[in-house]
Amino acid sequence: MTQYIDTITSPRRRRRQAPFARGGESPLLARLDWVLLFAVCGLVAYGLWAIAGITRHDVAGNESYFLVRQAVFAAAGLVLMVGAIFVDPQWYRRSKFLLYVLMIGLMVLVAFVGTVSRGSRRWIDVSFFRFQPSEFAKVLFVLTIAAFLADRARRVEELRTPLLAIALAVPPVLLVMLQPDLGSGLVYIAALTACLFVVGVRWLHLALFGAVAVVLAASVLWLLPATGIDVLKPYQVARLTGFTNPDEDPRGTTYNVRQAITAVGSGGFSGRGVQGATQTRLDYLPEHATDFAFASLSEQRGFVGAAVLMLLYLLVVWRGFKIVTLARDPYSAIVAAGLVFALIFQVFVNIGMTMGVAPVTGITLPFVSVGGSSLVANLVAIGVLEAICVHSRGRS
Repeated sequence: MTQYIDTITSPRRRRRQAPFARGGESPLLARLDWVLLFAVCGLVAYGLWAIAGITRHDVAGNESYFLVRQAVFAAAGLVLMVGAIFVDPQWYRRSKFLLYVLMIGLMVLVAFVGTVSRGSRRWIDVSFFRFQPSEFAKVLFVLTIAAFLADRARRVEELRTPLLAIALAVPPVLLVMLQPDLGSGLVYIAALTACLFVVGVRWLHLALFGAVAVVLAASVLWLLPATGIDVLKPYQVARLTGFTNPDEDPRGTTYNVRQAITAVGSGGFSGRGVQGATQTRLDYLPEHATDFAFASLSEQRGFVGAAVLMLLYLLVVWRGFKIVTLARDPYSAIVAAGLVFALIFQVFVNIGMTMGVAPVTGITLPFVSVGGSSLVANLVAIGVLEAICVHSRGRS
């Protein structure tokens, strides 16, 4: 077994689990990671509070429209999170083929019956709820890739194993990018990288894959377009390359970034408040409730408000990595690492793009940005993490 996975069954972990083994399996409530639960509930509550201010002027005559909708999705997500806690993670491993087919099927379904909005076909309308399969597929992606790698953990140093994992990841990544949803595709790639790292893929192989990724990115952004072959939409290329030169087209491709930077900077230490946040209130900042929710929060609540949010994220990430070290088996460890790293990636890219240090990719801010699918999917992911914790603290 790999060096990292070996730490999961270390003597130190066995000593931590000894009381449970001697006394039998403890009640489920005692095995939950309550710090993680409180942190996530704090994030959800903080996100609702932020949305209340960010969207107050978005719907004339109904200041709480988006707040009420988001609260409904939060309630549904919390119910599903609780349900996920009761599912043994090994069930996902045994059902990996079914989950993979479900993931691909949902993405294919979007291509045929999906709703087109702003040039993208990402959603399926279900009554009052606009369902975005790519958000839920992030969890399914990690569960299935982790199962494949865990089944082949003893052969992970062979080049064939990571190559097959990458081949398994290509269809969902391509399908989501064809929608086009570049942001979700990048999240899938980040989660795959975390899974490969945790399972113990050789550093040489990881470096090789990284070099190939860089060459492919350069080809997609510059080399192929120079020969007349456009892989991405022109606006996607402009977004990915525009952050390196935000003054290139201030009224066009880099307008969003410049307005976001202005919003963040104008918030100061304590913020300008809901009424004083002109970038958000007067709609100078596009997508202020979704892609650039962090910029709006920073303008309204300032450094203090942004710092509180970052501390809540840090607490969730810390407990998530704690669960990785407690995982009872390689599969659980890989799943936990993939889910936590996917969360970190989304937070880093979203906040980075609002300050001009990362490209604009359409990645939303977890637990804060308006969007039912993202909120529910993230809460389900937390439920899976808690399930891993519950079963790891049970009978060995």
